[in-house]
Amino acid sequence: MNTLRNALAMFLAALLTVSLVVPVNAARVFNSETNRWEEAGERPARGGIGKEWLRQIVDFESSLPVGSVLVDTGDRFLYLIMEDGKALRYGVGVGREGFEWTGRDRITRKAEWPGWTPPAAMRARQPELPAYMPGGPDNPLGARALYIGSTLYRLHGTSDPYSIGQAVSSGCIRLMNEDVIDLYERVRVGALVVVQE
Repeated sequence: MNTLRNALAMFLAALLTVSLVVPVNAARVFNSETNRWEEAGERPARGGIGKEWLRQIVDFESSLPVGSVLVDTGDRFLYLIMEDGKALRYGVGVGREGFEWTGRDRITRKAEWPGWTPPAAMRARQPELPAYMPGGPDNPLGARALYIGSTLYRLHGTSDPYSIGQAVSSGCIRLMNEDVIDLYERVRVGALVVVQE
């Protein structure tokens, strides 16, 4: 019995030692400010994402048809129009200064874990970018993408939750991965998208 107790004590001590040495979050995140992937521990803590950016049903009167998507870039929210004066609201990241845009179009395509081909203009600004990046957790488009018309713009995921509520992208609208997965399931190809300030 004493041997069992000693073995258990040694196991717990080893487990505690490992938990203190191994980083709590060893995942990589895309730093939208530097446009580079970093270890999560390299990123300064910002206190987590605020509750206002979390997905929630809100009262929202709109003349848009049910199932339409309205992006308010000024307030940094995306609204999925629902029945009875309601909308499902998501916090989003939007285009940084010089990359803002507004307009109306339709969702023309949806993709799970999309590959990414940075546009030529973006590669000219950032020559270290790859010509193509296959879909997956390290891809800046995140878990899902909804393509807007024939534009280069998308509603897409991000593994960088700190970019939500910020103006940091090259024009695309980014949502947390769990939110873009939810939106992907709710929005059909052909749905109206309105982006306004």
